[in-house]
This record gives sequence, structure tokens and C-alpha cells, in this order.
Amino acid sequence: MTTQTGATARPSWLLVLVPAQVSLMVGLGLLLTRDPVARLLTPGEDRVSHAFAAGRAPVADAVSGALSVLAGTQSIVAVTLLCVAALLVLPSSPRWAEAVFLGTSVAVQSAVFLVVTVCVQRPRPAVPHLDAAPPTSSFPSGHVGAAAALFGGLALLALTRLRGPRRYVVVTALLLVPPLVGLSRLYRGMHHPSDVVGGLVNGALTVLVVGWVFLACGARGGADDDRGRRRSTPVVRTAGRVVVVRHPHVCDDGLADRVRAVLTAHGHQEQRWTTTTADQPSGELAEVCAAPAAGGAVPAPVDLVVACGGDGTVRACADVVAGTGIPLAVVPCGTGNLLARNLGLPLDPVTALDEAMGGECFGIDVGRVRGDGLESSRFTVMAGAGFDAAMVRDASPRLKARLGWAAYLLSAARHLRDPRTRVSLRVDGGRRRRHRARMVVVGNVGTLQGGVELLPGARADSGRLDVVLFDPEGAAGWLAATGHLVSRALRPGSGAWPPRGRTAADAAETGRRSVAGGALTYYRGRRIDIRFAGAQPREIDGDTVPDGRRLTVEAEPGALRVRLPRAPGSSATRPAAPAPRHARQSSGVPRAAGAPDLPSGTSGRPAAASDLPPVSGRPVSPEVLAPIRPRRTQSGS
Repeated sequence: MTTQTGATARPSWLLVLVPAQVSLMVGLGLLLTRDPVARLLTPGEDRVSHAFAAGRAPVADAVSGALSVLAGTQSIVAVTLLCVAALLVLPSSPRWAEAVFLGTSVAVQSAVFLVVTVCVQRPRPAVPHLDAAPPTSSFPSGHVGAAAALFGGLALLALTRLRGPRRYVVVTALLLVPPLVGLSRLYRGMHHPSDVVGGLVNGALTVLVVGWVFLACGARGGADDDRGRRRSTPVVRTAGRVVVVRHPHVCDDGLADRVRAVLTAHGHQEQRWTTTTADQPSGELAEVCAAPAAGGAVPAPVDLVVACGGDGTVRACADVVAGTGIPLAVVPCGTGNLLARNLGLPLDPVTALDEAMGGECFGIDVGRVRGDGLESSRFTVMAGAGFDAAMVRDASPRLKARLGWAAYLLSAARHLRDPRTRVSLRVDGGRRRRHRARMVVVGNVGTLQGGVELLPGARADSGRLDVVLFDPEGAAGWLAATGHLVSRALRPGSGAWPPRGRTAADAAETGRRSVAGGALTYYRGRRIDIRFAGAQPREIDGDTVPDGRRLTVEAEPGALRVRLPRAPGSSATRPAAPAPRHARQSSGVPRAAGAPDLPSGTSGRPAAASDLPPVSGRPVSPEVLAPIRPRRTQSGS
């Protein structure tokens, strides 16, 4: 979801900050419910609960009941909808950023609350309850968290959007509501004091995170977009045949028309469109590339393949064209779009294509993965087994359609307590190393959504693959691992490609490296052989594959040519070697007409990405980038 243009650039940070918030709240809950902390806190908290129960009176019962109703689910939803409607209708121009901020704050707080209650099981105080006890855990207080998210969000809007001294009166009144709700929940015997504190922390963190995403960063993206589009100039030139592979569910007819217009504006008049299916994830790409030209047996030349979809579509297309010399242009339309993120492409689909067409071709690596019950195939991003594959596999399609990436959080919560497994690892034919781990990931690139560097040393042109074994033990281990990943994501320069400070010397490092108290262990090599004690869920570029006990992954340096708006990294870029001979033969697709072999450099070194022949162009006009009235396209046309 991260993009580098416009308003869509801002929500990406939720992908790293909200999981960090979930981890923090789960860690706090587990800390409070386990010895020795539980043994120290429980007597004092029980005394507070009994004191409130002993001092009940009719007036206090009524006041506390009203406060509890105010923070109940129905009231919170109703007040949120009214406030959002008011922000959109009452001002002279709709306040979209403020409305989205408020609605998202309440929704995110609720999602975090639900995940935490699944992971933390804490009984309610052993005193008479004045309300019906819901089946959720006592930690954290949902009423208090919802009140903090809603009224805290309104207080933030009042503080930043209103003028004059009266705003402080409004802010103070709004900020008093969550602690008063907390007192009412203690009085009514529904929560321990630490549950109320947990609710306040959850709500406050949500307001800060969502406020920073939607309010603090609000104006920058649009201004940058406008400046960039004013610099765009029209271009008309002639070019060769293009094959466009379109995933119909994520690239609708309207977007397809805009992609078609950008390609036409860049001189690609001859376009062959093909649609993906479950059985053909790259559509008819292989058949089109191998089809003979009219009147002859020689395949008609294909000068460019455009992949319109997510990482799965890109992987399927790369599996066909890797080693052939046919360039690939990525139009990121999926949920993750990890290859586009790591290559520095904008994640707005049309902008990404326009900038790529105005750039040059560069060589990047791909990985080839094999395993028991698994056909040999290539990947461009990551392959792995364990926790992440189980999370992807068990995410509800219905929830993914409604919640997007948040559905993976609920799936992940179900697997937090999955047992560790024994793993043996061999790098480049060396000695076999034995570990226990919850997850093993082999990456061609390393940055996830929101700038999280799961594999901080991974580069798409290093000629090597990076491996991480993820094995946090207990709440402290999860907090250490999460803190390490979040700190890297928030570090300036993190998430860019190539990562700041990474050089060719970094890519040459091998051997074991552990961080976060051993929660993450890293290796690097050209060939990785992984074996598990038992069958594990497995995934390749976000697509689940059959469970198995073995993965063998090899790097194919420089096998894939990709159109990018700028060089992957000038002097810091590692040489990109030609594709191995077996890679060229296995694809069954001829090389692009006139495409030279990837050149060898001097002194016996392989060719650098910068050695590849550039294909230059210029940006397309802003009129093309503007929305075009959708028209029906024919599948595979």
C-alpha cells in the first residue's frame, strides 16, 4: 500500500506502526498476566476492585452506567459516524483528511483490541459486576480504548484545527472523557486498574499513529505530485511490440485504459493483452513470446512485457522472461507490491509505468526454488516457510476483501503460539547448521510494507540471497524482534533501494549474524538448502504452495532485465552477471530481437547493471496520467 505519490503515500506507515502497536500491547498484557509481575500486582489491584465495590451508591451507579453506555460499541460507532459526516458536510469544503483520521482511529483501535484479547487471556475482577461481562479478556479495557481513540481524536482535531483560547476548554473537556470512563469501569467491577491503563495506552497510541499518518504528513505528497506532473512533457516515438499481462481482479478496465494510454504515448502502438487465470498466472505470455512471426518459423520479437498485478503476477511473468533479455515493466496493482517497493518504483500504477518507460533497463537477480512436492520455479522477492506462510495461508478471503492487510493481523494472532520447529541450514555447500525457528525466509530483496527491513542487507543486484531465521522466545523475544524491525523502519534512509550505506563489500559478507537477542539470525549465500523436522507451510512471493520439509534456493544473478526510472545504485551496484545457460534454456522463450547478450566487463568481472544497454525515454504528459473514462476491454486482447 505504500506509494511515493499523493495521498496514497501516507497510509503505508500503518503497515509497520500498527503491527508494532499490536506487539507492544500483547507484550504488556502477557507481562501483566505472568509471574513475577502478576504476583506483585494482583493483591493491590484486588484491593482497589473491592474498595470500589464496597462504596457503591445509587447516584454513582447511574453516573457510571451513563459513562459506560457513552463508551459502548453502539454509542462509539454512532458518534464516530456523526462526526465524520459533520466533517464532510458542514465545512465549506469537505475535510477528508480529518474524517479519514477519525474513522481510522476508531477502527484501528478496535482491531488492535480484538487481536490483543485473543492473545491475552485475563479474567475480570472477582467482585460483583454491574454490567454483563463480555466474553473477551479483561485486558485491555475496550470501553476505555474506544473512548480514548474517539474523544482523543476529537481533542487532537480541536487542538490543531481550531483557533483562539476557547479551543483549550474544548480539548480539556474531550480529554477528560476517557479517564472518567476508566473510573466508571473500575467502579462497576469490569476491569482491573492495569486494564484501564492498557486501554488508555492503546487508544492514545492509535491517535498518535493515525494522526501522524493522516494529519502530520498530509500536504506533502500532493504538492510533490503537482510539481512532478507540471514537469512532464508529451512524447511520441515508435517502439516495438509489447505484451501486457493483466490480473483482472486488481487491474480493472479503467486502469487498463490508462495503462494502454501511457504505452501508446511512449510509442508502443502494437500491444498484445492477455489476462491471468488461476491455471495461467502469466496468462498466455509464454505462448505469445514463442509464437512465430507471420510467414515464418522464427518467433515474432517481443520488446517489452508489462506485468499489471501484484507480486504473484510479476513472479509468473519473470519466470517466463528471465534469461531471455526481454525487459519487464512492473505496474504495481497488488496489496504488497514488494518488488516495486524495493526497486524504488512509485506504487501508483500509472505513475510507476510512466516513470519506468522514461527510464532504462537494468539487470536484477532472481531466485530459483525447489523442494519436495514443489516444481522448480523462480521468484523475485522472497520464499519462505513457517509462521509467515501459515499467516498468508489462513487469512480469510472474506476478511481480506473487507479489511485488506489488516486481515493478516488476525491470521497472525492465531499463529503466535505455534510451536518452533527444528531447522537445518546449509549455505553454499558448507557445513549444515542446526537451529530452532518459527519462520525461515530467503529473500532476493529485503524491505516489506512500511519500510520494514526484514533482510537489511538484501539487494536485488547482489548476486546472492539473504536468509533470516525468526525465532522470538516469549513476550520479551517478540518485543525485542519487533523493536529491532521498527527501529530500522524509522531510521532515516531505511527502506530505500539500495539501502543507504550498503556497498559491494556488504554483499560479499557471508556467515552467521544474530540480532535482537537471537530472535533474528541472518545468513547470506548463492545456494541455500533448508530442511525442516516436519512438514511446514511454504510460500513463494506471497503465494502459498504445498507444505513440505525441504527448500533449496539458488540465485540467478542478472537473469531479469527490468525497466526502472533510475539506476539501482551507480558505483554501489554489484555487477549483474548474464543469466546462466540453463536458465535461458528452461524458459522456452527466445531472446528479444536485437537484444545483446549481457556484456562481460573487464578483468574477467561480470557485467554491471550499468553496463546494460539503456533504452531511454521521457515522461508522458499529465493529461495521460489523469483518469480516463473506462471502456470495456476484451480478455486477452
